[in-house]
Amino acid sequence: MSDIIKVLIADDNLEFGDLLCEYLKREEDLNIVGVARDGIQTLEMIASQEPDVVILDVVMPNLDGIGVLENISRQKPREKPLFIMLSAIGQDIFVQRAISLGAEYYLVKPFDADVLISRIRQIYREKNLSPFSSSKPFSTTASKNYSNPETGVNSLEMEVTNIMHDIGIPPHISGYQYIREAILQSLNNPNVFTSITKFLYPAVASKFNSTPQKVERAIRNAIETTWSKGNAASIDSLFGYTINYNRGKPTNSEFIAMIVDQIKIAHGGKK
Repeated sequence: MSDIIKVLIADDNLEFGDLLCEYLKREEDLNIVGVARDGIQTLEMIASQEPDVVILDVVMPNLDGIGVLENISRQKPREKPLFIMLSAIGQDIFVQRAISLGAEYYLVKPFDADVLISRIRQIYREKNLSPFSSSKPFSTTASKNYSNPETGVNSLEMEVTNIMHDIGIPPHISGYQYIREAILQSLNNPNVFTSITKFLYPAVASKFNSTPQKVERAIRNAIETTWSKGNAASIDSLFGYTINYNRGKPTNSEFIAMIVDQIKIAHGGKK
């Protein structure tokens, strides 16, 4: 793994793009390989400069940020860059679409530039150091159907993302990413779910450079938010688990297990 992270900025706002470029250049471990002004130029510079990380604005001329992600998914480059989305648009539908297409992070403008720098280093380190990046799918028969031939997007990840969106887990909170990763880890490596505190929380924490305690707490808070503000009809429809406030919300492990079981059943697996 190189100590220098190659970063491409893609933003049509000339002043913002140049200011961000100058700010990031102050960091010794960040090499800014260029500033693209529209989606077409972004694709060209991804091909020519081969950046490690692309800071990608959602709203751009000629081809927007979502279109860039769709093109990259279809092209399936040998070394796909990591994407951090930037936008003044914070609606769930845009966040959801970006994540389903493989974006690693989504920041809503205005944001703290130091947070952006931290996220660049975090996702780059996760990609290159995570011991869980090469996990095998939970079912070799079902895994044949996990890639959408039209988009190149991993359909298992899309399925998890869609379920989470349907039941109303807010995508902007940290618990959202932790739950999503916990579900994928449980599907890809069932052994991690044998002990949620000993294996699963540490696995998720390792992916996001966090701690098992923070992961547990964030997941619990996300479930509490979903249970009070989520889509009750979808929860009932997906899990046969009617919201009953006297009964109480499910535990972290119950909540994750319900989604894992539903996906396994959908792919011909067993509980």
